[in-house]
This record gives sequence, structure tokens and C-alpha cells, in this order.
Amino acid sequence: MELIIVRHGESEANFENYWTGWLDVDLTEKGIEQARLAGRKIKNSGLTIDIAFESVLKRSIKTAETILYEADAAFVPEYKTWRLNERHYGALVGKNKDQMAKEFGAAQVKKWRRDFDEVPPLTVDNHFDRRYDQLDPRLISKGESLHMTSQRVIPLWQDQIAPNLLDHKTVLVCGHGNSLRALVQFLEMIPTDQVDQIDIPNAAPVIYTFNERLEIIKKEIL
Repeated sequence: MELIIVRHGESEANFENYWTGWLDVDLTEKGIEQARLAGRKIKNSGLTIDIAFESVLKRSIKTAETILYEADAAFVPEYKTWRLNERHYGALVGKNKDQMAKEFGAAQVKKWRRDFDEVPPLTVDNHFDRRYDQLDPRLISKGESLHMTSQRVIPLWQDQIAPNLLDHKTVLVCGHGNSLRALVQFLEMIPTDQVDQIDIPNAAPVIYTFNERLEIIKKEIL
């Protein structure tokens, strides 16, 4: 039973070094090529993807679709869910990280980026667009810690990803840096004081192999 997790390819925000959160930015040309390469790596590894999960943000969707195409799996079911969205960075969304480091100090910026329970300054404008119309407004945060992000990601594992693995399907999860950090921390049982050491590079497929008890027996980075 294999789970493939992939962070989206380089986005416009990655390139320009600003916080994105739920802001819906596109991939760069480099990001698209990274996704193509990830798909080819998966295909060459001999894995056959049966089902895919992605966020409702275009950088995740485009990466997943590109991977599936390159891996000869463009026909498999795809499920888009807000639970895989990037962490909501509140009032930091759209702000340049280097500029914020000058204003608030590198230590504070590192806390905002990596600390498990640190909540960013909250936004006052929490309206996004119609993709969230069916979502209970109480679930849309004004700013999330990684802990809060984990609390929305783990139910997706429990309710949808794990059952598909137990059905012996190879599952692709294409998310974001922090939604995947939350999943990795849960799967590998990493202590919260070490969560800042989890690094999820763009478009690098990570393959987890599980036994029948959904215990990790192998981890490989393609």
C-alpha cells in the first residue's frame, strides 16, 4: 500500500518570496516543469496511481493534473478539498517574508513560519470566493497555526486517504508545504518541538509504503 505525497511545483509566490496561504496563485514555468518531472519519476518507479487528492487552489490542482498526465494516470478520480489548502497565514498573506523579517525580526518570522502553535496576526477580511460557499463559515479561519492546520488535515487522512490505502489503492496527495508538514508529522509521529525540522521541497515525490496496520515500513524520496 503506497501513499505518494507531493508539494506543488514552484508558485509565483515562492518565486517572489511572499506568504500565500489561501491566496490562489499560479505555478511558474519552472513549477510546471517540476510537476512534469515528478510525474515522470513516479511513472519510472513503476507505481500506478489509482486516486488523487488535491487542494482547491490552482497551484495544487495544476501540479496534480500534470503529474497524473505524465504518470499515465490522467483518468483516475481526483478529489479537491479545502482540507489540503495551505495554512491560512492571516494578515501576513501577500506580505514579503524578507520585508517582514526587517520589520519584526528574523526570530519572529521563523516562529510564524515554523512553530507548531504560533498563530499569525489575524486578518479582518476573511472573504475568499465561491469555492468555499458550501463550507461552514466557522471552519474558515482568520489565521492558522500549524496545529490548527493539522486539525483539518488529519480528518482527511482518517476518512478518505486511509480507507483507500486499506483498499490497496496507490494514493497521490498533492498539497502545500504546511498541509503536508502536518500530514508528515502525524504519519511519522514527530514531536511538536521538532516540527520545524520538517522540510517539504517543491514537487519532490515522497513514497510511503504501509503494512496492513497502516504502519510505515518504507519511505523513499524520488
